[in-house]
Amino acid sequence: MKHLFSLFLLLLLSPLALRAQSLTLLESSGWLETAYVRWQPIASAQSYNVYYTGAGLVNQKLDDQLIRNYGTFYRADALGLTPGTYTLKIAPVIAGVEGTATVTTSLTVLAQDRTGFAFSNGHVPGAYNTNGTVKTNAVILYITQSTKNTVSLNVTGATTNPCVGLQTILDGFKKGRDSRPLLVRFIGQITDLTYMLGGDLVIENNNLATGAITLEGVGNDAVADGFGIRIKGSSNIEIRNIGTMNTDSDEGDNIGLQQDNDYIWVHNCDYFYGHAGSAADQVKGDGALDCKKSTYVTFSYNHFWDSGKSNLLGLSEGTTQGLYITYHHNWYDHSDSRHPRVRFYSAHVYNNYYDGNAKYGSGSTEGSSVFMEGNYFRNCKYPMLTSMQGTDVFNPATQRNDYTNMPIFSNEDGGTIKAFDNYMTGQTRFVPYGATGYPNSTVDFDAYVVTTRTQTVPATVLSAYGRNAYNNFDTNTAVMYTYTPDGPTAARDNTMLYSGRVKGGDFQWTFNNAVDDASSSVNIPLQAALVGYTTGLVSVQGIVPPTTGGGGGGTGGGTASDMVHNFTVAGNTSTFYTITGNLSTSQGTVVYNGLNLTQCLKLESSTNVAFTTTAAATLTLVFNDAFSGAVKIDNVNQTVTSGRLSLPLTAGAHQITKGVTANIYYMSTAYVLGTRNQLDGLSIKVYPNPAADEVTVSWKSKQAFSLYTITGSLVKTGVTNQSFDLKDVKPGVYLIRLRDEDGYLRTSQLLKQ
Repeated sequence: MKHLFSLFLLLLLSPLALRAQSLTLLESSGWLETAYVRWQPIASAQSYNVYYTGAGLVNQKLDDQLIRNYGTFYRADALGLTPGTYTLKIAPVIAGVEGTATVTTSLTVLAQDRTGFAFSNGHVPGAYNTNGTVKTNAVILYITQSTKNTVSLNVTGATTNPCVGLQTILDGFKKGRDSRPLLVRFIGQITDLTYMLGGDLVIENNNLATGAITLEGVGNDAVADGFGIRIKGSSNIEIRNIGTMNTDSDEGDNIGLQQDNDYIWVHNCDYFYGHAGSAADQVKGDGALDCKKSTYVTFSYNHFWDSGKSNLLGLSEGTTQGLYITYHHNWYDHSDSRHPRVRFYSAHVYNNYYDGNAKYGSGSTEGSSVFMEGNYFRNCKYPMLTSMQGTDVFNPATQRNDYTNMPIFSNEDGGTIKAFDNYMTGQTRFVPYGATGYPNSTVDFDAYVVTTRTQTVPATVLSAYGRNAYNNFDTNTAVMYTYTPDGPTAARDNTMLYSGRVKGGDFQWTFNNAVDDASSSVNIPLQAALVGYTTGLVSVQGIVPPTTGGGGGGTGGGTASDMVHNFTVAGNTSTFYTITGNLSTSQGTVVYNGLNLTQCLKLESSTNVAFTTTAAATLTLVFNDAFSGAVKIDNVNQTVTSGRLSLPLTAGAHQITKGVTANIYYMSTAYVLGTRNQLDGLSIKVYPNPAADEVTVSWKSKQAFSLYTITGSLVKTGVTNQSFDLKDVKPGVYLIRLRDEDGYLRTSQLLKQ
């Protein structure tokens, strides 16, 4: 116990000892064309440089925005990797100099599964190549809660340039005159933008055949919270690795293909409850991932968390010609219905996991042709339904068809389902064509079950309503793609392993099968957890948070917006910096944080930038990408590498002057995390400390807090200003973390005896 107390005093009183610590890795892994690493922060490090090596590349530096701070740990994700073996190297930057680096073990990176109709006719939807790398000449935008409304880009064909704000940038691509691949990366929890379209983020590119847009999440915690994502009039679009929740848009869909789209790939996304709509079947939100009036589409490796209506397919197309879509390896995790619910389309639905579905699996209407192959059904009440026949209209109480009261999902004309190699257990009823033990099963059937994949459905097999026949698209070599399906059990296992965001995402929930398999009601605790969801992200390297400490304007402190200066937009005008010097628009263009920087401040003998900080801060300067040289900060030469400089500053007056001739395009000053505690005099009080059986965490108001191990593992949660039980907590040193009323992270330490 004496040793623990000594360790506690060391952590509190000896920053020099902390600086001497080596960097400790917490976790590292490869994933689908990505790899990531988590590590314990070093107190003396102002930032970190992270590099990847593999696939013939050595020490490729990650963008700063891919390095994020979560308080008790840091995380970096390397994106756009070809399949193979990699290592990640993390180097702390202390006083502007790289310290001793730490390298991960060998990490295996796997390929994405690019199968389905979206890849027909030579198309590769999105801004990535088939080998996983970013397409040539792609523009990469990093979107955080603080940059979503201020990110800017010049877009060919836009009405006004630069386009400022993410939706405005997407509006610029709407005319289809800019063929550069666009890669939009979400970081952390993103709530509604200032400018949206009916509460949706809308992607359009006028079906530009040479265009490509990807919207993706970084890591395991990227979330679109409160808004929907809508695609219309677009070609070659990809959405990947995003969690969608609390959707409250006019359309109501988490993600929706509205009209006139082709070659669309939506994969590895998590779908959580939206806000309740006006209709009785919208208590969990409207559609999770719907598709209308679009073709050559693939929806794969998505995770639906108790969705009410998962996949509506088709609306008023009025034709069965030329409409193709694939659903594969999706996890319908206690979702209720529409997996999918199909009108008109030729739909290949294979290798999905139907896991405790209270209403039904897939449904076919309006002449659609649905090939159900290699799916795994566990306690899915009605695995397959064809409208107005078979199980759809069968009344189990009267043992007769009831066409008025019993249609389970539709009263439209039927389509046809072809079924092969599906595994079912726990279903209430399923009627194969011609099966014994069911009345009139060549008319009242749910699906036509075949014994081989290549077997066709005879033209004499017709739906009871509408007299529609199966079109055998899946055996038509002129239409169908090449694929290798899993067996049903392997499909279940692979779906559970790889669906949704990286490693299953940051939101974890365990369903109670005894209740949730049969219930289609809102899971109230799950809903509350989603409404109350808050990211654990504290900061993104190289991006100034939306609000920081300091207060006031001018040179006496500065707000976050004052402390960021973009010479392209603001020239020499600033309320935080006093800028003397000449501007130029002929020194080249720099892309930084999604900004297209075209005007710079020339560092000459007469140039001077003066400002004052009220607390410890970090200064970031952006030069031409190829520039490596010296700039004077407070009359001391500081070395710039590859056009970037990040430097810690103490409180007080500062100035930037010429070291060698150079061009500054952008500069920012950000108060370091924890500065607010020093400025406002408030801190978490923990007593007694050390503590044995219980402790009180004191704060000025009632707030939730979390107790973490020193390596960043969550132990338990509590509420401030009341007794907190420690009897089940092992002796050791712990971190206490809470977010205050303004969203700032507060931390303290506890020694448990």
